[in-house]
Amino acid sequence: MNQKSPTLVELFERSAAQYPAKLAFRVSRQDGPGYDEISYGELKKKSDQLAASLRARGVKKGQKILIVSRPRSAWIISTLGISKAGGIVIPVDASWQPGEVQRVIQEAEAAGAIVDQNHIEHLKGVTTLKHVFCMDTGKELPALEELLVGEGLQKYDVRSDDLAFFMCTSGTTGNAKIVMIAHENMSPNIIVSLDRLLITEQDRAVTIAPWYHIFGLVTVFAMLYRGATMIYTDDFKNLEKYLRENEATILAAVPKLYHAMFNKIENRIQSKAITRLLYQYAPKIVGWQMKKRLTNGKLRFFLSGSAPLDVSVEKAFRKMDIGCIEGYGMTECSPVLTFSTHFNEKYGSVGPAISNVELRIDHPDADGVGEVVARGPNIMRGYYKNPEKTNEIIEPSGWLHTGDLGRLDEDGWLYLKGRKKNVIVLESGKNVYPEEVEAELSHIPYIEDVMIKGGTRDGIEVIKAFVYPKQDALTGKSPEEIKHLIWEAIKAQGKNLAQYKRLLSISDLIILDQPLVKTSKLDIKRYLYDEDGHSTVGTK
Repeated sequence: MNQKSPTLVELFERSAAQYPAKLAFRVSRQDGPGYDEISYGELKKKSDQLAASLRARGVKKGQKILIVSRPRSAWIISTLGISKAGGIVIPVDASWQPGEVQRVIQEAEAAGAIVDQNHIEHLKGVTTLKHVFCMDTGKELPALEELLVGEGLQKYDVRSDDLAFFMCTSGTTGNAKIVMIAHENMSPNIIVSLDRLLITEQDRAVTIAPWYHIFGLVTVFAMLYRGATMIYTDDFKNLEKYLRENEATILAAVPKLYHAMFNKIENRIQSKAITRLLYQYAPKIVGWQMKKRLTNGKLRFFLSGSAPLDVSVEKAFRKMDIGCIEGYGMTECSPVLTFSTHFNEKYGSVGPAISNVELRIDHPDADGVGEVVARGPNIMRGYYKNPEKTNEIIEPSGWLHTGDLGRLDEDGWLYLKGRKKNVIVLESGKNVYPEEVEAELSHIPYIEDVMIKGGTRDGIEVIKAFVYPKQDALTGKSPEEIKHLIWEAIKAQGKNLAQYKRLLSISDLIILDQPLVKTSKLDIKRYLYDEDGHSTVGTK
């Protein structure tokens, strides 16, 4: 077989042969204490058995199979088993409603589904699926366990140019699309990314990124390729417990978690005079104490993705001698475009492109800011049965338009500004990037959620802020008091921004009754809100 790059199956098989007895995955249980876990050898055996059973039941190469479940050992067995059988995996967000799942089944022309007991109802009335199994026994569907028998598939009919995944975009515009990713898109992306991250078989990575999201999925295969151990949990409140129990060397998470973690650390630092002095004059001692408490001193670095990491948090962690890497990418890029390095001082940058990716800035303005455009072997095959949308985003020469705005410095390090479609153009001609203002206002202790959008007042384009207050910080106050208190805080915090980036009137502040609606990767669904706050979300 003449392959340009290894398949994802081959990446796993390499480690399974080297480390058969080693723990591959450990997932925190939702039904009680302890973990659901599986070794590399057991994962190989069961995925081989599943692949053989799927082929015996008529699953053909190139057929699409959904997986609808929270992460668990059966999830990764299913993913590898489908891949080994030559199928295409469709990982579906476990929070989706039945109608959303059924839409994907129809649009992707899926042949089968493997679900947990909580999602059996999502398949009610669907008659097009030929192969349906449940990860749990004793249910009305055939159990996945029934397929894990026999010798297992010994030879895989999988090529690097075969499609591996159909990824459903999160639909921040209300128009979700199905991204086609081949083995040869994702596997070289993983190999090159790990050259920068320096992950080894000794690592134990705790992650909170769900596996049906591209950040979580690529982390799964990166750990498999390196022979490392992954620990997954969505129990955020007990994250420290999982870090400590597993003596984690890496934490992979979204920025919101790091921001919350640093707030707790900062409160501990400020609670005692001695820790305040240590943080000021010997911050590495504070960092050592933190790593000792969290992971018995084993923590190597934090890995952040899916959204911008606050610069002040990034600086603070590195000041305490805790490596902090920020990455940038998108589903359509399989997904990584850039990674920063553990202790760099280019704060606010997501790093340079990984070695097999090219970046350019399209139509830069006077400050060098323009659309980020990327090219490389990781670029998706396109949107399934949607050539029009595919051609809108990918040039004939292979360059993909990300829709993100940024600039490259003299060393090729990328600084992101926000989404192209979100830019607010003021009457003065100045551009305001909402994400930049949101990052600044999020420091206000009264604010839980904030979104910046453009609007008009007296016929002039202005900046408006949609704010969901932090409830426990404002208990007992009237709506008028809450709005006044937040407005005064916004005026004070706004002094850190250029004049044209500031809110100018309390009438441009809209207080929401409910949290902002977000996608599974915590992007705000901005399209749900008009400039007066009228939406499916209540305001006051």
